Amino acid sequence: MATRIRLQRHGKKNQPYYHIVITDGRAPRDGRFIEKIGTYNTLTHPATINIDFDRALYWVETGASPSETVLSILKHEGVYLMKHLRGGIAKGAITEIDAEKKFGAWKQEKESKVSNVKRDAADKTREDKKKRLEAETKLRESIAKKVAAKYAVEVAKEAKTDTKAEEAVEEVAEVTEVAEVIVSAEETSVVAEETTVAEVTDEPAAEEPSVETPAE
Repeated sequence: MATRIRLQRHGKKNQPYYHIVITDGRAPRDGRFIEKIGTYNTLTHPATINIDFDRALYWVETGASPSETVLSILKHEGVYLMKHLRGGIAKGAITEIDAEKKFGAWKQEKESKVSNVKRDAADKTREDKKKRLEAETKLRESIAKKVAAKYAVEVAKEAKTDTKAEEAVEEVAEVTEVAEVIVSAEETSVVAEETTVAEVTDEPAAEEPSVETPAE
């Protein structure tokens, strides 16, 4: 039976994650599988890979054929490197200790690269966040300036209206004061005239001289 090592899709729409499974080469992609040997999550950066190294090595050595993506994953995890080193041990080209040293050095270098990738990704995330915050701050400041300018215009209009109202009130007060003065003067004149008429009316009339009639 030809065996395949492939990915089996799981997860929601637009949020996939995969199981790394051993299947019969004739089985459908998402059908039944013989064994699950790991998971592969592409939603993280870098992608998260969890794999049973020994079982993956076993299936590779027994002739299981990986898909293109799984082949890249197995090389990334060092499965094919270990297969190559074990082949050298079997041929007597290297000792098991030398194989372990080479694999350890490779693994250390790989972890260093992964750490650098993660650090760069974290730095980029912080930088993007900083730029986004700066842009948001500038936008808020711009909006605040526009609001302040609009408010200043409204305050100026209200102040101008209040000034006009005060001027109108002052004009009305002045006109009222002048009217009161005029009315007061007219009342004084009328009272004076009435007093004069009263004095003239109350004065006794002069006696006419008597005319004596001559005696006959």
